[in-house]
Amino acid sequence: MAASAYLDALTLLGRRELSEAQLRQRLARKAHPPADVDEAVDRLKAERALDDTRVAAAIARTQTAHKGRGRRRVAQTIARAGISRETARRATDDVFGTLDEDAHLAAALDKRLRGRPIADDAAMRRLYRYLVGQGFDTGRIVAALKARRRG
Repeated sequence: MAASAYLDALTLLGRRELSEAQLRQRLARKAHPPADVDEAVDRLKAERALDDTRVAAAIARTQTAHKGRGRRRVAQTIARAGISRETARRATDDVFGTLDEDAHLAAALDKRLRGRPIADDAAMRRLYRYLVGQGFDTGRIVAALKARRRG
């Protein structure tokens, strides 16, 4: 029943923003037939209740502002939500276009260090791995760590 899939979709979207792929996956788990899922998704897109561009922008803002993630990690998170690579790139470029990436990296480093100095080379390697994992550019990481180590 298409109405049931639509109502379940509205309930899911009422809890949080979902990409089309995420919504399709959740509706399939609820055993809705593919035709009903397609109809519900088409209706939600027409109503603008389902919009991958908006979801990508929300993920990008959350990942940078609240989680302190770098460009690469943000793009990966958006892609994991089932959003196209092009839409992910646009959302990431929009968020990072207004952001000072060096200051963003410094804030992530400050949060990790909690006021402590970088003790030794092993600590430098650990910080480097952490920041790479957070999606920051390796060149910027090396420069920030060297500057922090010196002063």
